[in-house]
Amino acid sequence: MIPTKEQALELLKKYNSDPFHIKHGLIVSGVMEYFAKELGYGDEADFWSVVGLLHDLDFELYPEQHCIKSQELMREEGLDERLIRATASHGYAITVDIKPEHLMEKVLYATDELTGLIGAVAIMRPSKSVQDLELKSVKKKYKSANFAAGCSREVIERGADMLGWSLEDLISRTILAMRATPAATWTEE
Repeated sequence: MIPTKEQALELLKKYNSDPFHIKHGLIVSGVMEYFAKELGYGDEADFWSVVGLLHDLDFELYPEQHCIKSQELMREEGLDERLIRATASHGYAITVDIKPEHLMEKVLYATDELTGLIGAVAIMRPSKSVQDLELKSVKKKYKSANFAAGCSREVIERGADMLGWSLEDLISRTILAMRATPAATWTEE
């Protein structure tokens, strides 16, 4: 079974209660949907979106088994093997040996960590928005290893290589994708 976006969100909330994790899932979902349309897979945009929404299904409860436990949980839920494989592939060379092969898997791999880094740059801005965020601001923070240290530059760069895109192109395109994603806004909490 491939869940609808609404069903996928409910499933995400079944295993995740932290608002940060839910928001991250929604952001990656929107970014994936954007790239599906941008890269000629518009007829699969909902599937790409669901992959983005569920990619970190196991992270909150099973961080040490990330991308491993999610496969088990998704099979228990009766989810389609394509969805299970796609979500697990973003843990390639970290926790699993499932190499991203489909363009959608490569986009997920490349943008997952990057959305976190871009979001961290955005919330430091007076606007707290990606709408006025430029490549140079992200690149400046990207070079600082201490900034958003949990966002792996190695994974981001490996993802750009998988896509055959320059790092600058990946960052620029992901900023545009986040601008089109309603969840990618931040307010004072």
